[in-house]
Amino acid sequence: MRLESGTSVIFRVEMDKQKVTFGELVSLIGQQGGDIVAIDVIQPGRKTEIRDLTVSVAEPSEIGTLSDAVKAMKGIHLVNVSDRTFLLHLGGKIQVRSKVPIKNRDDLSRVYTPGVANVCLAIRDDINKSHSLTIRRNTVAVVSDGTAVLGLGDIGPHAAMPVMEGKAMLFKELAGVDAFPICLNTKDTEEIISIVKAIAPTFGGINLEDISSPRCFEIERRLKEELDIPVFHDDQHGTAVVLLAGLINALKIVGKNISDIKVVVCGIGAAGFACSRMLLAAGVSRLIGVDRFGAIHKDEQYDNEAWNEFARLTNPDNEKGSLSEVIAGADVFIGLSRPKLLHNGDVRKMNSDPIVFAMANPDPEITPEEAGTDVRVFATGRSDYPNQLNNVLAFPGIFRGALDARARTISESMKLAAAHAIASIVTPEELNEEYIIPSVFNDKVVPAVRRAVIQEAINAGVARKVPSDFRNLD
Repeated sequence: MRLESGTSVIFRVEMDKQKVTFGELVSLIGQQGGDIVAIDVIQPGRKTEIRDLTVSVAEPSEIGTLSDAVKAMKGIHLVNVSDRTFLLHLGGKIQVRSKVPIKNRDDLSRVYTPGVANVCLAIRDDINKSHSLTIRRNTVAVVSDGTAVLGLGDIGPHAAMPVMEGKAMLFKELAGVDAFPICLNTKDTEEIISIVKAIAPTFGGINLEDISSPRCFEIERRLKEELDIPVFHDDQHGTAVVLLAGLINALKIVGKNISDIKVVVCGIGAAGFACSRMLLAAGVSRLIGVDRFGAIHKDEQYDNEAWNEFARLTNPDNEKGSLSEVIAGADVFIGLSRPKLLHNGDVRKMNSDPIVFAMANPDPEITPEEAGTDVRVFATGRSDYPNQLNNVLAFPGIFRGALDARARTISESMKLAAAHAIASIVTPEELNEEYIIPSVFNDKVVPAVRRAVIQEAINAGVARKVPSDFRNLD
């Protein structure tokens, strides 16, 4: 998930009309960089009145400066300051609700004792029935240890909870999937694996989130091997799916074949590794990974075993050097690292009609303004630029399809199918340099991804159920 700048705050002010006018207050807020987006009169009066002003600011850090300016204004008593984002999070953002009413003893006997005992025995005799007779059929665990949250780093499991709640909300709102945040107070790889395995009977799928590299690789690998339900590290694979979808359409614009291009990936952490594997599976043959020590190549033995594996899979010409050196002749730059690593001079070394996906959090490796007209197709992870590459386009539909097919796993072919489905939402008539990927609010995305994932799960033999809308189809 990506961290965006900007917020809004509610100022409750008591105004002495004999000492200050509302226009003077509005003018002050504007001078301090605030933008009033809503005004509510809470308590009118002839001499004094209380109003709530909803003010948008560019950065959360500006709230304190603006508050001090309002507080110092003659005739104004600043009653309260409430960050609207904080207000939204009071008591959490999700809740559990029952699907059936309990109005009498008969209802109670069916949902609990004694009637529920028969359901328990049916599942005891056939564990597979837990997928149809319990919440497993539609429930995903969003699991994190809080070690790699947004662009904030290791902030711990308690501080990670608002993000995981938000992820659960997106599952429900976009795909109808019931997801629950599980924030673990441990960084121990074996303990995390053990805990997730222990809670797996409650869930139909596991979404790993914001777990730092390289531990995330081992955790996901082991859980995929030892569980018979889908395990999906969204920071890796959700990013990879959406990135490939964007690249598929960007290549249509520049008229290049995926098998002919040179790709430079900057930042070989969890997302960088997964994106690279996805691009290789999609047909890219010349891919070079760059991290803080330069290009990853076969002549070096790395402490990070994941990098040694990466070196074996990539860089066929064994290129060496800095980002600025290996980007020469590249067709595509993919940034999953940190701000301001790519410069306009580097872009000019790329092939004609270069594609730049600068996805660093929260600020890209290079901005569209800095790149200028030298880049043909530009994308970021931000919502304030065109072509936002956001995981939200992938994970709701992928899990919706995996749950509906009761898939044992989410395979590479299912992820590739999801990427092509996302890309297909943009029609040839719509496709242009500033529209290569659909909006996260496009209601065609989840159904398209769901169908593609189910079909590929059936083809790959990992589906344990064929949904009704797939039966009797040629």
